[in-house]
Amino acid sequence: MLKQLSLCSIAALCPVIVHAQMYATLALVHGHVWTENPAQPETAAVAIAGNRIVLAGTSAEVLRLAGPSTRVIDLQGRRVVPGFNDAHVHFVPGGQGLAGVQLRNAASQAEFRNRMASFAKSQPDGAWIVMGEWDHERWTPAVLPTHQLIDDVTTRNPVFVERLDGHMGLANALAMKLAGVDRTTPDIPGGVIVRDASGNPTGIFKDAAMTLINRVIPPLSLQETETAILAAEREAARNGVTSVQEMANDTHDTGGPDRLRAMQALEREGRLTVRISENLRLRDWKYLADSGVQAGFNDGVIQIGGLKSFADGGLGASTAWLFAPYDDAPSTRGLASDELQNPDQMYAEIKGADQAGLQIAIHAIGDRANRAILDFYQRVEKEDGPRDRRLRIEHAQHLTAPDIPRFAQLQVIASMQPYHAIDDGRWAQKRLGAERIHFAYDFRSLLDSGAILAFGSDWPVAPMEPLMGMYAAVTRRTLDNRNPDGWIPEQKITVAQAVHAYTVGSAYAQFDEKIKGSLEPGKLADLVVLSRDIFHIDPVQIEDTHVDLTIFDGRIIYDASAPHHQ
Repeated sequence: MLKQLSLCSIAALCPVIVHAQMYATLALVHGHVWTENPAQPETAAVAIAGNRIVLAGTSAEVLRLAGPSTRVIDLQGRRVVPGFNDAHVHFVPGGQGLAGVQLRNAASQAEFRNRMASFAKSQPDGAWIVMGEWDHERWTPAVLPTHQLIDDVTTRNPVFVERLDGHMGLANALAMKLAGVDRTTPDIPGGVIVRDASGNPTGIFKDAAMTLINRVIPPLSLQETETAILAAEREAARNGVTSVQEMANDTHDTGGPDRLRAMQALEREGRLTVRISENLRLRDWKYLADSGVQAGFNDGVIQIGGLKSFADGGLGASTAWLFAPYDDAPSTRGLASDELQNPDQMYAEIKGADQAGLQIAIHAIGDRANRAILDFYQRVEKEDGPRDRRLRIEHAQHLTAPDIPRFAQLQVIASMQPYHAIDDGRWAQKRLGAERIHFAYDFRSLLDSGAILAFGSDWPVAPMEPLMGMYAAVTRRTLDNRNPDGWIPEQKITVAQAVHAYTVGSAYAQFDEKIKGSLEPGKLADLVVLSRDIFHIDPVQIEDTHVDLTIFDGRIIYDASAPHHQ
């Protein structure tokens, strides 16, 4: 039986009391519960009252809290972990993309064209075809597509489909016409318009140049945004994701307020089944500051106070900003972002946001981009003095040896997406070469140096599947099956470390570790039941593990055994 003091301390949070006895509303027993509580890392059972954990202990202890209306679930030895917190997603675009053209696994230009043609036939005249998530590295040869590949099968629809990393897209001739882009259109800082030998745009626009097309694509309506969120939260529930941290899509992403309106509308209607942290653009910091919002402001479901910025592009687009030229493109070292093209202005925005008490998260992939942001963060701490900032670098993919320990020294959170390692690992070495590749996706080195890792997916750039992210971090077996013992195997981490990064690490990264991330009395009842015990199987089998139950706010929101979830 729980001590009376502990019962009273949580009674206000979970008022389920009958005759002075608190009963659990949900009890999970006879399992293996990984609590993430260092004082009690593993138990057999957990009791929930309302939307809070009331006890993690033995099955006998939990069953003593079972009343007449308690739902008791016999885990039969299954593994329970805290609900996964995806520290980096593009939630609305991901939900929108679920209903769009699917190009991610198109294995050739011909298949790409055929899928575009088929999808275009299903669309009304004039409707934009966007998203797509194509990957030319799957093709032989790995050449970029051009608008001529799809023009004659998309005559009725403007097209701007993005590569899966979101750092370049392909526009058809109609889209370029609507955008007023032709051979006379000048390049813009932080971006590239790819041109043919005659100087005509090929249809490929990289990084900041993507705004030339994006600016003429109609924004989603409130209803369309809500529909995308609902689709995205179903995908989250299926994968055990109970919290997501939504990141601004680019430096010109003005959709944050519209996303917040849609989230609030769904929350009021009781239709939001995922906790969402919305990170607006860095340049929007004054709006938050003027309203008095600071980092971590939230109602338990929706959170604001974080800001997202960009230092460079992506490795797949050869726009990640590097110190040395690309091995397979020696004429370029990538690009500083349009924001970092003016470093003094970018730092002024960082400093203003920091002084307003807001949290800053900056996308940096290349080694030179990571160095630049670490330098900014070191400077702002020196100038503004110590405080609990929880500054973040999103991706932190390619580093130099001297910069790895700086994450811990500066208390900068490395917000990383391990799936990228087994995806990009198919081709990354041809970009970086044999020496630099050993400083890529450095999970182990960062952990060993004392840095805090927060894991996410970057969905829809990669699948919103934490189990696959853990598989990636623990095995580092690339998707092409060419590295059975792991790609750069010295950077593997343990299952426990991967789970921690997807739960406590991610909660810490958003100032929420006191209310979620671990299964302790008083914390939010977000947890996941897995089909296999990932702590005691061959890590290779994590790939074949799935989510049996997802519990959000004390309610089962996904049950793999239910007919409608098959």
